[in-house]
Amino acid sequence: MVARDVSYLRTIGPLGPLASRLGRIRTSMIDLEGAVDLRSYGTRQESARNFLHYIAFRRFDLRRDQARLAAWGLSSLGRSESHVLYNLDAVIDWVDSRLGRSSVRDRIEHGPDPDRGRWIIDRNAKALFGPTRPGRRVRIMVTMPTEAAYDYGLVRGLLEEGMDCARINCAHDGPAEWARMITHIHRAEHALGRRCRIEMDLPGPKIRTGAIRPGPAVVKIRPRRNAFGHVTAPGSFWLTASGDKRPPPDARSIVVPRDWLLRRRLEERVDLVDARGAPRTIRIAERDGIRCRAEVRKTTYLTNGTRLVGAGRHGREDPAEVGHVPATEQRIRMAVGDQLVVTARPQAGEEARRDGRGHVLRPAHIACTLPEGLRFVRKGESIWFDDGRIGGIVGSASPERLMVTITHTPTGGAWLASNRGINLPESHLDLPPVPPGDLECLEFIVRHADLVGLSFVHAPSGLEALRSELARLGRPRMGVILKLETRRGFEELPAILLAALRLPPAGVMIARGDLAVEVGFERLAEVQEEVLWLCEAAHLPAIWATQVLEGLAKGGLPSRAEVTDAAMGERAECVMLNKGPYAVEAVHGLDSILRRMQSHQAKKTAMLRHLNIVESFLRPPRGKRQAAEVLRGERPARPTLGTSGPAAGHRPGGLRGKV
Repeated sequence: MVARDVSYLRTIGPLGPLASRLGRIRTSMIDLEGAVDLRSYGTRQESARNFLHYIAFRRFDLRRDQARLAAWGLSSLGRSESHVLYNLDAVIDWVDSRLGRSSVRDRIEHGPDPDRGRWIIDRNAKALFGPTRPGRRVRIMVTMPTEAAYDYGLVRGLLEEGMDCARINCAHDGPAEWARMITHIHRAEHALGRRCRIEMDLPGPKIRTGAIRPGPAVVKIRPRRNAFGHVTAPGSFWLTASGDKRPPPDARSIVVPRDWLLRRRLEERVDLVDARGAPRTIRIAERDGIRCRAEVRKTTYLTNGTRLVGAGRHGREDPAEVGHVPATEQRIRMAVGDQLVVTARPQAGEEARRDGRGHVLRPAHIACTLPEGLRFVRKGESIWFDDGRIGGIVGSASPERLMVTITHTPTGGAWLASNRGINLPESHLDLPPVPPGDLECLEFIVRHADLVGLSFVHAPSGLEALRSELARLGRPRMGVILKLETRRGFEELPAILLAALRLPPAGVMIARGDLAVEVGFERLAEVQEEVLWLCEAAHLPAIWATQVLEGLAKGGLPSRAEVTDAAMGERAECVMLNKGPYAVEAVHGLDSILRRMQSHQAKKTAMLRHLNIVESFLRPPRGKRQAAEVLRGERPARPTLGTSGPAAGHRPGGLRGKV
C-alpha cells in the first residue's frame, strides 16, 4: 500500500507546477479574447476567437511540457490549431482530475472541438475553391500559360487530369488573351461536366528590372554537331504568317507573308542569301495549320528583308521577304564586386563601359518598372534580383538612383535580364495596395472570375482597399486570395488574417519564391510552417505555391526533392502548379501524389516553441523580467487596451493592424 502511494506521488508530483502553468496560459488566452470586440467579425466570431486564443497560446514555450504530456499518453497540444482552447481544457481537466480537483470552467468557453474546427476550414475552402474531387481533399490550382488562349485541348487536358481552379496572372498577356482562356475553361467545364473556379491575380506593385538596350535584329539558326563537327540534328525554326496572333511554338520564329506561306509544300527547298552573304537552303519539314517548320544544315543568320525564294508554278521563282525580326535580347553580366546603378529614369540598361585595360569607366546601369519605390530605400539595405540569383548592398541611395555593390551571384557570375523581379526585403515600401493600373484589371476580373488575388499584401489596409473597390464594382463578397510574398507581409500576418476574418471570404497563398528571397532561403522552411499554423488557427484555407513539381512541368521529369515537396502540400487546402510544356502531366502526377498522401497525413504535429511572429502583433509586457516570466509561463500576457479601432475600447495596445 505504501509502495503504491509512493509510486502514485512520483507520478503526480510534477503535475502541480504543470497545472499552474497551463492555467496561466489559459488566462492569457481569455484576456486577449476579452480585449477585442468579437461582434465586428459577424458570422466569423468563432474563428476570430480561436485565432486570438492561438496567438496568446504561442507566446509560451511548451516543448518541455509536450514531452511530459506525451509520456503520460495525453495530447501534446501540437495539433490544436483549429481548436486550441478545447484541446488545452481537455489536458487541464485531466491534470485536475489526477490532482483531485474539480473543474470549475464553464463548458461553453471551450470553443470549437476538433471536428468543428476541421468542418469550419473545409466549409471556408469549399466557399473559395468549390467542392473537392472524390478521393482527394486538396484542390489543384494551375497557372494558365499564354497557349491556353489558343489551345482548347490544353485546357481540357488540365481539367480532365484534376485541375480544380485555373489561375490567370494579369501581370502577363492582356484582356483579349484572358477572355479566350476563360472561354476555353467554360467550354471544357461543359464538355466534362466539371466545375473549375477561375482565380485572377492583380499585378500589384511589383518592382522589376527595366528594358536593356537591344542588340541587332537577327536570328541565328545553327545545327547540332558532335565533337568532330558532324551534323547530328539540323537547325530548326518556324515560318509564321503575318497577322497570326497565336503564340509561336518556338522562340525562333520568322514572319513571312501569309499568301506565300500557304503555297509552301512539305519537303520543298527554299533558297536564300543570309545576313552574312552566305547562300543557304532550308527544307520545309512540318506544317501546323498555316505555320511551317523549316530546317537548315548550315548555320544561318536571318534578318529583316532577307529574301526567300521558293518554287513557283511552271518552274518560276516564288520570292518573299522576311518580315519584322525582333532585336536580340541583351543581358548584363554581373559578378561579385561589380557595381550596378538602379535608376528611376526610363533609360535602357547597359553593361559597364571599360577602357582597354578593363578598368570600369562607367558602371552598368538598369532602370526599374516602379521608380517611385526607390525613394523608400536606404543606404546599407539589401537588394536582390531575379528570384535571389543576384544580390547586393545599397551603397548610396536617392529617389533618382541606387548604387549597388554586388555581393552574391552563382559561381562565375550571372546574367541580369529585363523584366526580372527586384526584392527589397529590408526597405519599408509605402506604395498603394491597389495601384491605378490594377483597377483596370479589376474591372475585367469582377465580370469574369470567381476569385481575385491581392499581390504583395503587407497590411490589413490592402485588403480593406480591395474590398472597397469590389463593393464599388458590385461584388463586395467576391473571394479574395491574399498573396504572401514579402517579409513585411509575413510579419503583419496576424493582423492581416484578423482583417480577412472580418472581410470574408478569403484565403492565403504562400508564394514561396518571393518569400524565400525576402526572409532568406534558410528561413523559408520554418516561415511556411508558421503560415500554415496561423491559417489553420484562423480557419482560413491556404495555398501551397511556387515551383511545385517544376521539373516535371517544364522538363517532363520530377526530382525526388520535388515529389517530397509536393507531398507536403497535403497540409494545405490547395496546391498551385506553374505553367510548363508538361503541365498536363504535372497535374496528373500531383493528383496521384495527393491521393496517396491523404491516407497517411492530415496537417502535422508541431513542436510548440515560442513564436516570434506573435510578438510583432502583441505588445510585450514592460520590463525584461516580466517578459521573461510570460515566456516561461509564470506570468499571464495581459494586453493593454487602446483607445481606437473598429469599436472604441476594444483594441489591444500591441495590435499593429486593426482588430
